[in-house]
Amino acid sequence: MARLKLEIPEKFLGMFSVPVRISDINYGNHLGNDAIVSIAHEARVQLLKKFNSTELEVFGTSLIMSELLVEFKAESFYGDVLQVKIYAGEISKFSFELFYVLSTQRDNLSIAVANAKTGLICFNHKKKKIEAVPEELKKILLGH
Repeated sequence: MARLKLEIPEKFLGMFSVPVRISDINYGNHLGNDAIVSIAHEARVQLLKKFNSTELEVFGTSLIMSELLVEFKAESFYGDVLQVKIYAGEISKFSFELFYVLSTQRDNLSIAVANAKTGLICFNHKKKKIEAVPEELKKILLGH
């Protein structure tokens, strides 16, 4: 089986800290794979908050996830504080990509925990249809 390898783009949007909670730990006594999705979600919400937005209200539209890829690198444990760096990827008329690089510091070493990518679609919940990516959001994603 070919191993997934995400190429992280250069457009850095921000870094956010997310602690590993006890509820994130699985029966193997490490961070569960499902918790990676939750941690990326938390970091994305923190990113949107930085621009006075939420997933339900971002420059006049909402966001829904259409794609999720995760590349696992190393274990993480209760007590770790994950640093989540978010990068912007491709932008199309109706959607865009966000990339996440999760790492932690342990024993004075930086440990890569996971990389992830989400595809996000702009969506109007009242009309139940997709919408164009707002210009204000494009400017943020492009670094203008």
